[in-house]
Amino acid sequence: MGEPQVENQLNISFEEEVNMANNSTSWSEKYKRWIEIGFNAVLILICLSAATLLGELYYREGGKSTWMNSLVQMVGFPILFPILLLKKREENRDDEHMHKNTINSNNKNPSVWMFLSVYVFLGLLLGGSCILNAVGLLHLPVSTFSLISASQLGFNALFSFFLNSQKITTYIANSIILLTISSILLVFQPDDSSSNDSSKGKGYVLIGFICTLFGSAGYALLLSATERIFRNVMKKRTLKEVMSVVIWQSFFATCAILIGLFASGEWRWIKTEMNEYKLGEVSYVMTLVWNALAWQIYTIGLLSLIMKVSALFANVITALSVPLIPVLALIFFNEKMSGVKVISMILAIWGFLSYGYQQYLDEVKLKTELSKAKEEAQVSLVETGLNHRAN
Repeated sequence: MGEPQVENQLNISFEEEVNMANNSTSWSEKYKRWIEIGFNAVLILICLSAATLLGELYYREGGKSTWMNSLVQMVGFPILFPILLLKKREENRDDEHMHKNTINSNNKNPSVWMFLSVYVFLGLLLGGSCILNAVGLLHLPVSTFSLISASQLGFNALFSFFLNSQKITTYIANSIILLTISSILLVFQPDDSSSNDSSKGKGYVLIGFICTLFGSAGYALLLSATERIFRNVMKKRTLKEVMSVVIWQSFFATCAILIGLFASGEWRWIKTEMNEYKLGEVSYVMTLVWNALAWQIYTIGLLSLIMKVSALFANVITALSVPLIPVLALIFFNEKMSGVKVISMILAIWGFLSYGYQQYLDEVKLKTELSKAKEEAQVSLVETGLNHRAN
């Protein structure tokens, strides 16, 4: 007599569990992650485009120091200290609750020397990439520079394969090949003006091409290494950890670039450069300040995407600037859009779409696996309830 009642109660409790699970995946919870990802993606595109164009403006209007153009990419990191301090204060409030659960955590925190070596490595890698990109932008039109920088996506796929066990599928391989061809084509383009409107010949264009290519490779290595460090060293991917990485790597990169600035003697030219800047001294300062701010916000958005998705996805979003920056350069700087550049842009976009489609397939596969896991958990819940009733 009591068995049907127990079974009905069990069915009701199971339905309640299902309803609770469905409620927990409400609209706000379900799409909150993608809204954040979309916001960071837009932030990256706006700031990367603005920073690249401001770097070009610096050279066009009389700036000559590659060390200074590199420095502004890093020197804005102090604006992040208030955010980091707020996050630390929030964490300290939760320390009492976390303290109660420390019995279950057997993981040892990395030593100070481990963190220091990681930050120095990332900082030197970042500083080297910045100076290479600054030299590349000096000798190349900004549209050409942007198209060559798209090779970063291919480099990141390779580095992620070795460092993060990322599979290179057919679509990713296709993307790497297309981006490689896209970059190589630009070597054979007609010799347009350099970024400061004075043609310097094929030799300087080749220097710009090589520096930009190596700068892209260095930055791709930085992103892949950062993802591995988050997973194996930090063991956490919170906003506090992201801010710490940005601040410390920017600090050490700034130190390295400052050493280069003073060792090269370019610091002596800064006052003269400011006085001779075509748009005036105030515009000189504002160009550098806004450039520094744009690069720093771009870095935050990039690392946030690495934290929420992966380094590969972050690079896919960065690759979206490939068609955007040349169009903006055409509007603001009246740069020529040769046939070779157009073909290179089409190949780069094709490579991006190929990569993006693979990202879509991975997302569908993940959703399927999560759905299966949820169904298995529900079946397990029913079986547990039946066993409990039988006992």
